[in-house]
Amino acid sequence: MSFRQTIHGQSRSDRGFKVVIDRKERKVLISFDAKNASSKHKEWLKSVKKHTGLGELNPQPYWGFDDLKHKAGTKLLNTFYVQAEVKKKGKKEYYKYTKVMMLQKFSFEGFLKALEEGKVLVDFDARTRHNHGTKFRLRQDCLPMLYRKVTVII
Repeated sequence: MSFRQTIHGQSRSDRGFKVVIDRKERKVLISFDAKNASSKHKEWLKSVKKHTGLGELNPQPYWGFDDLKHKAGTKLLNTFYVQAEVKKKGKKEYYKYTKVMMLQKFSFEGFLKALEEGKVLVDFDARTRHNHGTKFRLRQDCLPMLYRKVTVII
């Protein structure tokens, strides 16, 4: 069995999933609405209906703000973001650095906003005997929005 899906907070996926930010309850929720699933997934929906039903997920998966903020903040506290042009000559690669930014003071609010705007994605990759788990992935060039202080070096 396999379930792979990429979702965000801007719109529902073709299977009806979406990231929902609940600021009052301080949770990042995973929501499901079968009515938003594409007709190409009707066989999958039949299986879901048979095994769990087509209502909202129950229990509804979520990350608490405090846990997520702590984990993301320890991994993304401060960093450098480097952009480069790559040129190949024979078997060698040459890099021309076009932009370097020093990013400081991780902003959890920036992270939540990026989730809502579809710039931070949640990837699910669950497979029997080969589960890769759940990952957060950022669209290219969006890293600076996760920081309170951005210093352009080049």
